[in-house]
Amino acid sequence: MSVHDAGPPEHPDRLWNSPEPAASYDVVIVGGGGHGLATAYYLARDHGITNVAVLERGWLAGGNMARNTTIIRSNYLLEESAGIYEHALKLWEGLEEDLGYPILFSQRGVLNLAHSLQDVRESVRRVNANRLNGVDAEWLDPEEVRRVCPIVDVSPGVRYPVLGATYQPRAGIARHDNVAWGFARAAAAMGVDLIEHCEVTGIEVTGGRVRAVRTTRGRIAAGRVAMCAAGHSSVVARMAGLDLPVQSHPLQALVSELLEPVHPTVVMSNAVHVYVSQAHKGELVMGAGIDACNSYRQRGAFHVIERQMAAALELFPVFARAHVLRTWGGVVDVTPDASPVVGLTPVEDLYVNCGWGTGGFKATPGVGWCYAHTIAHGEPHPLNAPFSLERFTTGALVDEHGAAAVAH
Repeated sequence: MSVHDAGPPEHPDRLWNSPEPAASYDVVIVGGGGHGLATAYYLARDHGITNVAVLERGWLAGGNMARNTTIIRSNYLLEESAGIYEHALKLWEGLEEDLGYPILFSQRGVLNLAHSLQDVRESVRRVNANRLNGVDAEWLDPEEVRRVCPIVDVSPGVRYPVLGATYQPRAGIARHDNVAWGFARAAAAMGVDLIEHCEVTGIEVTGGRVRAVRTTRGRIAAGRVAMCAAGHSSVVARMAGLDLPVQSHPLQALVSELLEPVHPTVVMSNAVHVYVSQAHKGELVMGAGIDACNSYRQRGAFHVIERQMAAALELFPVFARAHVLRTWGGVVDVTPDASPVVGLTPVEDLYVNCGWGTGGFKATPGVGWCYAHTIAHGEPHPLNAPFSLERFTTGALVDEHGAAAVAH
């Protein structure tokens, strides 16, 4: 068997079954990543809706859930964003106990570096806004940054001098595979069908209402259909005649060889498009900015990695002798205001969850909880109500470009 015939990575034990699709379900969730699995879990746990199918065209959590850099934080600028991300962070803090499964959530803090006077002004503004919204946030001067993360070069002679940083102590990282496996295991235990290798090829709409999905494994009737397809959301939505206001871009990342513990926190820099943490096993996990072009490719590119490494070595000279182990890309869907779309669509009983850009992983339990409420009640929860599709018509935008993880 060639390497190209290899299947998905092994998980530690058989945590769920992958049954044959039934003829119909009360709810069909399109997309078996973190958001789809979390939505199914909260539908079953909080709303008693267990006749649910999660359809995944590959293996569960093999898309963006397997490709992100696992950063978790809630220090967004606007009240609407802070509300849903802070709700997610509070769920993260109790998620291991809720799921009965280790997710390795490490609250090691996140630093967002400021490199110019404008960065400083915007960062201090964000700290003040965070505090008003009940989010833990601090402003650190360069010496305080060095104390939190001694390996950051805060000397004044570098190309992008560190003038300070925002700091959220409760932020951190979690192991993405474990998060997905925990949600999948818990949802399956409550009767949810997790159906892998089942690609949706069409959505049947009659009289303005969704009726069924067509898949590579047959037609499945559905009372409600919930889209959770991340970077391919616009492709799925077009099957129902919807044109979503999103663009899809590759987002590249890499990991280094295994190292001794050297990097105690998470450091992010919008100016140089680098964010880096050290994973539990010891590898450095590093992300770059999104590619300028629209694409669905899921691979790295040398020129992006080269720029990323040059910037990273200015901030972290200690990394100079570390070796890059592998690179990859995910596909992020970005809206005009850099905020997600979570809620109803013009098609009755068809729901949308998309447009998270670089913020999808950190929102996983929070958006799963809100999306499940929206599906169960037919109307959005107050936490996700500001992120309606209609805001692009009414002009009630939630402009989070300044607080997003990278420029996009």
